[in-house]
Amino acid sequence: MNILISGASGFIGSELVRLLTEQGQSVLSLHRNVGQVPFWDIEQEVIQLNTEEKQEQIDVVIHLAGENIAQGCWTAKKKERIWQSRVKGTRLLAEFFAVAPYRPQLMICASAVGFYGDRGQEKLVEHSAKGTGFLADVSHAWEEATQPAREAGIRVVHTRFGMVFSPNGGALAKMLPAFKMGLGGSLGNGSQYISWISLHDAVQAINHIIQQEDLDGPINLVAPHPVTNWQFTKALGKALHRPTFLPIPKFFPLLFLGEMAKELLFASTRVYPERLEKSGYVFTYPDLDIALCELLR
Repeated sequence: MNILISGASGFIGSELVRLLTEQGQSVLSLHRNVGQVPFWDIEQEVIQLNTEEKQEQIDVVIHLAGENIAQGCWTAKKKERIWQSRVKGTRLLAEFFAVAPYRPQLMICASAVGFYGDRGQEKLVEHSAKGTGFLADVSHAWEEATQPAREAGIRVVHTRFGMVFSPNGGALAKMLPAFKMGLGGSLGNGSQYISWISLHDAVQAINHIIQQEDLDGPINLVAPHPVTNWQFTKALGKALHRPTFLPIPKFFPLLFLGEMAKELLFASTRVYPERLEKSGYVFTYPDLDIALCELLR
């Protein structure tokens, strides 16, 4: 298959490219630099594919690109960039391929468990209602932006990512220096749930979705055992053989990061991969202790 990926050089995208290439798929990266093709410009609403007939026939579109929500404070401008990069970029792709001479069989669009908002102890699955807050609103609009593709008969999947763990990038890599020095601790009282997935399972699950033609709509990309922040803290300390006795008072992150800390650090999302498991996907790392020991070995 010819698979077009936006965000191919990113944390998840680069690992996905490696996996698909090893399987013999033809992987094309959607570039933002003028002169490189395939090329796109969200602001100018332009997409240009290669002129070779074979490479114009895209079978699968995987859309991972978007402004990093965990980098920098959520100023009004930052929130606008987050919104536009996800919603406008997704709509541009959906509208382009909805009228393309050769329509893809499948469009996989990244989303996030932030869709569910802060829900405390509630068990959440794909049919659970949308939550409240900025991330919930962005995720909902992000998913709705694929509607032109769906109306054109393209199978559309929304991969609602939890926190993706790898020692080489993402949230875990940022935490490791403090934890390795014995300075790690739970955030606030640590009762907020974290829905997580290893990078290995995240890309394997995307590959599984490509193969399972009956899967569409939202799919939670999370491990089957979410944990509280306190449980995560203890598990990471144990994997690194370091103490975790220094809890971080809630008011410190809220003081410096405001809304971003409230929605990223203290929101509780207890999400389960109901549809993924029912489709037959078997997790390599279903449990946090095993995952961290393997990742940090």
